This record gives sequence, structure tokens and C-alpha cells, in this order.
Amino acid sequence: MYFVHPQIKLNTKNLKPIFNCFLKTPDLESLEDKLAFYFPNKKIIFTDMGRSAFQIIVEKLNLRNTQMLVPAYICDIFFPIFKKYNIQPIFLDINIKTFNIKIEEIEQKINPAIKSILIPHIYGLSNDMEKISLLAQKYNLKIIEDCAHSFDHKYNNKYLGNFGDAALFSLYKIFPTCRGGMIVLPVQNTVDLPKTRFSSRDFISFLNCFSLFAFLFKSFGSSAVGGSTAQKMIKKEKSFQPSRINKVSLNLFQYFLENEQKNLEKRIKLGLFFQNELKKLGFEIQNSQNNSFCYLSALVPENLNRDVLVKKLRKYKIFCTRIWHTPIILNPEVQKKYNLNLAEFPNTIEIAQRIINFPLQSHYNKKDIENIINKLKLLIN
Repeated sequence: MYFVHPQIKLNTKNLKPIFNCFLKTPDLESLEDKLAFYFPNKKIIFTDMGRSAFQIIVEKLNLRNTQMLVPAYICDIFFPIFKKYNIQPIFLDINIKTFNIKIEEIEQKINPAIKSILIPHIYGLSNDMEKISLLAQKYNLKIIEDCAHSFDHKYNNKYLGNFGDAALFSLYKIFPTCRGGMIVLPVQNTVDLPKTRFSSRDFISFLNCFSLFAFLFKSFGSSAVGGSTAQKMIKKEKSFQPSRINKVSLNLFQYFLENEQKNLEKRIKLGLFFQNELKKLGFEIQNSQNNSFCYLSALVPENLNRDVLVKKLRKYKIFCTRIWHTPIILNPEVQKKYNLNLAEFPNTIEIAQRIINFPLQSHYNKKDIENIINKLKLLIN
């Protein structure tokens, strides 16, 4: 069974440490020392969710009642935050090869009311931060790096998350934690957040990190506790005020962080092999250079229906995703509120229709990738 979201492969070595994550008090001092290697002279703040991290950054950078340059291809969970802080997003189309912003559109759409730019490194592929930093300096823009898909990865020998005025991370998109966000800010910043307790929602998320439960949730989700119940919990949390990460999630993050550099090397090697096999089948792959492969993302051939392919792969227990089946500009409320002309975003619309994200876990080996590819060949033929 193969899944896109982070998975835990249980063995005799990790069983006890994972169990201890539910019991012990997090060693914050040790964790902060570890993270100082990646983010020197920065303040690290842990939050319950990545969206909470973004809210805090908006407040710390004083971006209320301003305009912000934003990729058209991001999740629509940003929309309620834009409304809350009266931020008007100025959307940029994306590059068809990278899925990141078209940098040339920054100067085309700049105006004096724009005070910041949101830069997600989509699916683990870093942006050209040299060009973006120069443009931000030229127009006095604050840079918010969205590293939800990137951790322990460099651009020009500098770790992502260090290029802007602030950075946010979604830990549970990269590590098999129950939840968790992280903010990187200048060292003088402080944030006081209320506690978050380990909840039934967290327990469901934890179970979803194991292939058997993930299979049950996805196969029988309409009636199983992991299906509609979990979705209602997650939807309800979107309106919550930012809070701290719970101790179980923080312990899981710290535990899996220890092997992240080794896992990253393996994942990149597997990702490059995977991409090469997909190209042989006619898939258009995301750029490989500077890609940490948080997600193995590609565009299906134009003669294939992406949604039909995803559905058929499930029969082989290969659970692919579209990640954001509703990018922000395809949300009808967003279109109405900001009076969008979708003709300005042809690449975003095409990618939303053709994108597919394949399973790629750090514990996979070459045979796992070959198995997925062989099933793809059967379906395509």
C-alpha cells in the first residue's frame, strides 16, 4: 500500500521511541539547538498548524489592510486569513515547469499598496530566491517564505527559510506528526500562545500515519471514524485562534528530525529515478534541480484523464492525490470577492486539471517505485 502523506514504518528499533513520544516532556532546549544549525540567529516558534504560523507572521510584519503578491496556485485555506486581516491578494500565475510563481509577473503587477510577497516552494522545489530577493529589495517588499513543503533543503548553499523576513512550515506535511507548524522570525520576536492538548483529531491523524489505518480510512472513509469525522474536525479547526503545538507532535517531530538529512538524500535519489520513469510514460515532470521531493509531482499526459487515473490506481492500493483540488483562484468566493479574470492564469488552471502527486516515502526502495510504475503502465496500456 502506497500513500502520499507522511507514513511511519514500524520496526523493533522505532517502536519504543514512538511510544515514548506520548509520555515524555519535549526537550525544547535540545530541539532549539538542533534547529539553530538550519536557522542561525533566528527565533523559532511552534504552532498547532501551518495556517496559524501564517496568521502570526501577518501580525508580526504589520500586514493588516495591505496588498500581498500571492501565487494563484496555493491552497484556498489562505482565503479566510486574507479576509480576517483585510489583505487583498494580487495573484501571480505559475511556471508550467516548476509550479512556482512566474517571477516576471512581479514587476508587471506591482503597485504602491503591495507590501509583501508570499513565496511557497511548491512540492519541495525551491524558487529562484536570488531574483526574488533583488525584486523585493527594489520595491521594498517583505518576503514570507512558505516552506510547508520544504525542510532541510538549500538554495545557493543557504537553507530555505532564511531568505525572507519570515518563514512558515507545516511539519505534518513533511514529518509523520499529528499536527504542527513552525515559524522562523528575527531573533527579537516573541509570541505567547495558548496550549494545545492532544485530541481525538490528533489520534486519528496519528493512526493515518500507518498504512493499515490509512487504507481503512481511505477505503471506508464515508462511514469510518477516520473519514467524515476527521474532515469535520479539520474543517472546524480552520476558525480556531493560533495555539501551541501539542507535546506528542513536538516529540514526534524531534524524533524523526534526527534522521532527516539521511532520509532527504534517499528521497531525492528515489525522486530522480521516479521522474525518469514517469517521463518514459509521457508525464511532464516538475523541475528536478533544487527539489527536495516533499511530493513527487507531475502532469498527466494530455490524452489521459487525471481523476480517472487516480481512481484506478486505488484498486492497486496506490493512493495518489491532487493536494489542492481547489487552488485558491478556483474558489468561487475568491473569484467573486476579488473580481478575478481566470484568463490571466492559464498555467494555474492547466496544472490544477492535470497535476498528480505520487507516493514517495523515505522508507521506500527502488522496487516500490518500480511497482508503482508497472501498475501505471498497465493502466495506460
